[in-house]
Amino acid sequence: LNSDTKLLPGAIEALVCFMEEHPQVGAAGSRYLNPDGSLQHSCYPTPTLSREFWRMFHLDKVYPYGIYRMERWSTEEPRPVDIIQGAALLLRHAIAGELGLFDTGYFMYSEEQDLCRRIQGAGWQIYYVPRSTIIHYGGQSTRQVAQTMFLQLYRSKVLYFRKHHGRLTTVGYKGVLMAATLMRLLFTPLAWLQGPERRAQTRLLAAHYRRLATSLPRM
Repeated sequence: LNSDTKLLPGAIEALVCFMEEHPQVGAAGSRYLNPDGSLQHSCYPTPTLSREFWRMFHLDKVYPYGIYRMERWSTEEPRPVDIIQGAALLLRHAIAGELGLFDTGYFMYSEEQDLCRRIQGAGWQIYYVPRSTIIHYGGQSTRQVAQTMFLQLYRSKVLYFRKHHGRLTTVGYKGVLMAATLMRLLFTPLAWLQGPERRAQTRLLAAHYRRLATSLPRM
């Protein structure tokens, strides 16, 4: 349970009860709400090269491949998922003994993806249990170091692909990432068509992508 969360009544009990009733489930996670009460997306399909390509080029705006449309899910019915964020995640004790916990090679990002991949690879199921609800204030600890964390996000993604998909797919992922980065930088001058606030945000993001472009070959 992360420190930037607030448990709503019955959240832990709902997870424990569900796992007691479903012995094939190795991990179960809560429904996350933003501080304003809106749904926070916390579940994702397993990352693949095609899904990352789709996301990086914003094709998910056309068709939602590589994401779950959680806003359409029942708030009562549990459902199996590939990956769930670790801010409120209950694991069986056997998981720790069999697989270990988070891989310390990751920092801040992709560690849940790695753990969930290993859990499923060992034959366990992972479930989203919406009756267990928390408020997640996520991102509070990283806002002051945005550029460093931006790079760390992609370092962790590269590590995930190297560990679970092999060298060739990792090279392909880095190629997709570089192409998407250059595309974003190419369109940065269009920021002058935006309002002052959006323009400043776009220029800041462009600075992050420029640093990513120079750092990516060494990742």
